[in-house]
Order: sequence, then C-alpha cells, then structure tokens
Amino acid sequence: MLLENKTALITGASRGIGKAIALQMAKAGANIAFSYRSSEEKANAFVDELTVLGVNAKAYKSDAANFEAAEKLVKDVLADFGNVDILVNNAGITRDKLMLRMKSEDWDDVIHTNLKSVFNLTKQVMRPMMKQKGGSIINISSIVGVKGQAGQANYAASKAGIIGFSKSIAQEMGSRNIRCNVIAPGFIQTDMTADLDTEGFIKNIPLQRLGNGEEVADAVVFLASDMARYITGQTISVCGGLSM
Repeated sequence: MLLENKTALITGASRGIGKAIALQMAKAGANIAFSYRSSEEKANAFVDELTVLGVNAKAYKSDAANFEAAEKLVKDVLADFGNVDILVNNAGITRDKLMLRMKSEDWDDVIHTNLKSVFNLTKQVMRPMMKQKGGSIINISSIVGVKGQAGQANYAASKAGIIGFSKSIAQEMGSRNIRCNVIAPGFIQTDMTADLDTEGFIKNIPLQRLGNGEEVADAVVFLASDMARYITGQTISVCGGLSM
C-alpha cells in the first residue's frame, strides 16, 4: 500500500473533502489523526469507519486557526502516534459577498481560518519532520485562488496565499527532504457547493461535470506517497480542466 506505516494529520476532516482525503489515505494504509471543530458524535463515528479499514485513527477537537491549539494538537498527535509523516491542511470556510457588501469581519474570518491555520500547523510539524528527516505537507487551496471569482475576494485571497506560502516552504525545507505541494480543487460536490447554481459552472468545465471528494483525495494520496518523492512546490488543479 502506498502509505503503509505512515501517519497523516488532516485538519477539518470530519466532512467534505477532508473526510474523503482521510478515507483514501486510510485505504492506502496510513494511520489517521484528524481535527474537527463541531460534532464530537460525527467525529467518533468517523473514527470507527476508519479503523474498520485496519489502521489506527483518532479525532481531536481543535481549532486549526488558533496557534496554541495547533501547537497542542501536534504535541498530542506525536504522543499518540509517535510521528507525523504527512500533514494535510484542509480546514476552510467561506463568507461570500461582493466586495461592496463585504464586512471587515467577513474578510478577517476567512483569512484567519483558511490561511492562518496553514501557517499554524506547518509551523508545528516542521521540527518533527526535520528530526525524522522527511515529510510531505499538502495544502488544499482552490481553483478560485488560481483564477479568482466574483463574490469571493476574501476566499480567493486566502487560497492564493496558500499557494505562495507553499512555494516558499518548499524552497526552505527541500534540503531537509520535506516536500510541500498544493491541491487546487475546482467545483467539487460538497456541503459548501450544495447551494450553488452549478449549471452555469458545468458548461465551462471541459469534463462537463462537478468533481467529487474521492478524486481530490486520490491526488492527495499521490503527493503524500513516495511516488511523488521528486515533486515539491507544485500546484495540481483537480478541476476537470476549468483552469486551462
């Protein structure tokens, strides 16, 4: 299996793309530590779903956007699992509004959750990964961070920031055998896209359909594995061709 005996830490993995990533990683043999913010019941049920696949799994209630909470999360995961081989920064929110109507708190909330969380968790795993002489950091951006989107200036800025951040980390940590890459999903069927009028988007997608979480997760598994051992600082768009 591609990720056998590796431990993955995934933020925001109790639903949506994060949940799909955790499932695919577990199927590839990885032990799974994941954070969540809301329902403990759902998180525990997901732990049971993962352990059925024959891997170790544990859920941690934690706010990735809080620096002290991120520090404690990584310490707890290291105590429970012994190491962190893979970090997937997936936690994210939207507060969509046209710029003329966007409030300051709409901007701050999105930047804080989507971008600060990536800094927080990356900062905490770097030393353990350096100590074990390797690791893979995968940050979930968005096609909106590549091409922009009306009504999503805050979300686009946060996701574009992730791309620049990841390229910098790849350059800083490459000599330590720590890779950092980005996945930029397009329009994926999740709770966040459930209320969108998708017909207008689909006509602009060469593959003529929305993506699903498993398709994003497959790309993450690849980047996390040794098959991608010479890939760093890259952004892979999983978008059905929308960003061409």
